[in-house]
Amino acid sequence: MNQEFNNFEEQNENNFSIREQIDKYLIHWRWFVLGIFLSLVTAFLYLRYYTSPSYKAVSTILVKDDKKGGIASELAAFSDIGMLTGAKSSVDNEVEILKSRTLVENVIQRLDLNVFYIAEGRVKSSFLYKDSPIEIEFTNKSKDFYLQNFAYRIENKSNNRFFIYDDKENKLGEYSYGSEIRTKYGTLIVNKKLENLIDAEGKSHSNNPFVVHVKIVSLSKVTENFKTKLMVNPLSKNTSVIELSLTDPVKERAEDFLNALVRIYNEDAIADKNFISENTSRFISQRLSLITDELDGVEKNVEGYKKQNKITDITSEAGLFLENASLYEKNVVETETQLKVVASMKEFLKNSKKGDLLPSNITSDANASTSIDEYNKLVLERNRILKSSTPNNPVVISLDEKIVSLKAGVDESLSRMQSALMIKKRDMDRQEGLLGGRISQIPRQEREFRILQRQQQIKESLYLYLLQKREETAISLAVTAPNAKVVDAAKASDIPVSPRKGIIYLGALILGLLLPFGVVYFMDLLDTKVKTRQDIEERIKAPFLGDIPQSLSANELINTTSRSSAAEALRIAKTNLEFMLNHVPDGQAKTIFLTSTFPKEGKTFVTANMAATIALSGKKVLLIGMDIRNPRLDDYIPIPSKGLTNYLSTKDDSIKDYIIKHNGFEEFYVLPSGVIPPNPAELLMSKKVNSLFEELKKEYDYIIVDTAPVSLVTDTMLVAHLADVFIYVVRANYLDKRMLRVPQIIYKEKKLPNMCMLLNDTDTTKGYGYGYGYGADFEDDRPWWRRLLSR
Repeated sequence: MNQEFNNFEEQNENNFSIREQIDKYLIHWRWFVLGIFLSLVTAFLYLRYYTSPSYKAVSTILVKDDKKGGIASELAAFSDIGMLTGAKSSVDNEVEILKSRTLVENVIQRLDLNVFYIAEGRVKSSFLYKDSPIEIEFTNKSKDFYLQNFAYRIENKSNNRFFIYDDKENKLGEYSYGSEIRTKYGTLIVNKKLENLIDAEGKSHSNNPFVVHVKIVSLSKVTENFKTKLMVNPLSKNTSVIELSLTDPVKERAEDFLNALVRIYNEDAIADKNFISENTSRFISQRLSLITDELDGVEKNVEGYKKQNKITDITSEAGLFLENASLYEKNVVETETQLKVVASMKEFLKNSKKGDLLPSNITSDANASTSIDEYNKLVLERNRILKSSTPNNPVVISLDEKIVSLKAGVDESLSRMQSALMIKKRDMDRQEGLLGGRISQIPRQEREFRILQRQQQIKESLYLYLLQKREETAISLAVTAPNAKVVDAAKASDIPVSPRKGIIYLGALILGLLLPFGVVYFMDLLDTKVKTRQDIEERIKAPFLGDIPQSLSANELINTTSRSSAAEALRIAKTNLEFMLNHVPDGQAKTIFLTSTFPKEGKTFVTANMAATIALSGKKVLLIGMDIRNPRLDDYIPIPSKGLTNYLSTKDDSIKDYIIKHNGFEEFYVLPSGVIPPNPAELLMSKKVNSLFEELKKEYDYIIVDTAPVSLVTDTMLVAHLADVFIYVVRANYLDKRMLRVPQIIYKEKKLPNMCMLLNDTDTTKGYGYGYGYGADFEDDRPWWRRLLSR
């Protein structure tokens, strides 16, 4: 039998019902509805009063990239004159430039984006931009203007007058719109924007009062804010198209920022290109002035020589001999020209400083031209970084080292070129000597004239060369193209990107479900009280008599008109009880004892109402109060103070003297417990108790006995043998599940005869118990909020 009992316990412990777990939460559906409602209302209030929508503006541009193509190809028509040889760029470099702090600062300063206009609302304030009724202007700005945070409050007084307050609400005075106000940050001018004070019907509201807060934020803070929000990304790896995006609470401000960013970026790129061309043009102009003077001197020498020697055209006289030397002379002229150019370049390179650019496209040597272009590129990069840094910057130091190294390389290339030309010239001089022997018949004047003529040709060739380069540089300045072409101008979406209402409402919905779920879960996790019939049947194999729901009139006995769920439950329990009493012989009273584990489990309530239920069926019932330590029958039935203990403590009294008839019932009698004795256990152990029950069983149909709790005293065990059936009452939501070991052990050891279990005070509104009262209609006098939340 013990093995069967243990198997029963193990089987019940392994039972798990998904439907039961779901019902455990569904019975609190009102809490879930309330949680969802409060969460959605909170989300609505958060979106309405504590957040500002942010809009995303997007612009796309096409930048010049030598590897991927781009707008540089538009100037291919000028490539034959050597333009754009040093203009190289890549998408990665341009992305970093577009995100640079210097560029963002320039945009903020040009658009005055460090000045914020804020309109007061009843709950929250909102940003104003182009729709602001006023606009401020600072002139003669102090050095602290872009370094400090300060604010003003502008309060309109009339059409032409306003009050101004500082950020500490100190009144600075009353002024006219457009007048100059001296401040420590510069001269402040407040202008009224009348176009923003006209409604849709064309009516002006310039006299109406309004308040605008003007907040000036430090340039570094605003720059960091915009730099963080600015996103610059190439659209793909194979194109040079870049997407610029910015998220801001004001759509127009985001669009203006992106458009200005591209515009200023192009202006800076054009300025860098023009800087090289202007330096080259300045160098060429200086050389042209010098060569012009030298060429004029040579031509005067030729003129004087011809006059002195009376020479007209020596070439025609020596045409036969000079025809073979024409090619040689041409090479001599080119070599001399190149030597002059190289000498000039070396002289300029020697006297140049770190920040000076070298003239490009001057030499005909490809290696020298490439080295000069690389040198100029490094100088431009160094000068650009020095605008926002110091010479001690590691990047600047590194660039200085590269510039010095490359400068030495350029000088070495020019020296090698000069050496090669000198060798070539010496070789040509040697050839000239050989040729001179062949034309020895030509007069001396011809040789001297040829020397003068050669000098004239050299100067003239250099002069024409510089004129050509000057025109190329002028064309380069005139056709300098922007570094980026706008594909799509900045446009902000009408739908805000944040806050994302759908996600916030979804999160609120989930939170509204999770909070009640968590509360119910943890309450259930921490709650170890007996709840349902299943809690009892999983731990005790004793027969289950039934469960009694909560009674709204706990101190009233059942009568013939009772239709409450508790009354119906007691009638069902009484019917089930008959099956456990069928072993009692006819003509003998059926004795029913009731006990519990602890006081306040409703044992006396069930005892009194069970007796009343049986009495209503026409049976003769005797209710005995045998809980003589803590009698509670008088809570339900008006009874005298004397009773069972008085009878047991005397010898001659008759038991009938202590039994009373309860009014309202035909055959309902009560034997009170009497006064509380000092020796209750000794009284219950007396033989008089046995004889008393033998006598009473002959006179009554049912004897209902209210006994003491079994876990506190031994009184119930002393009289347990007199019972035909023992009802063990367990109160729901009161008794700890761990205490069910007490009735479990009692049933297992058969200490109480014919023991059965009854669950009292179940809450059918929460799914505990099965509910009774078919056709019942009773008034619930609890507060409405208690009735609502308890269902």
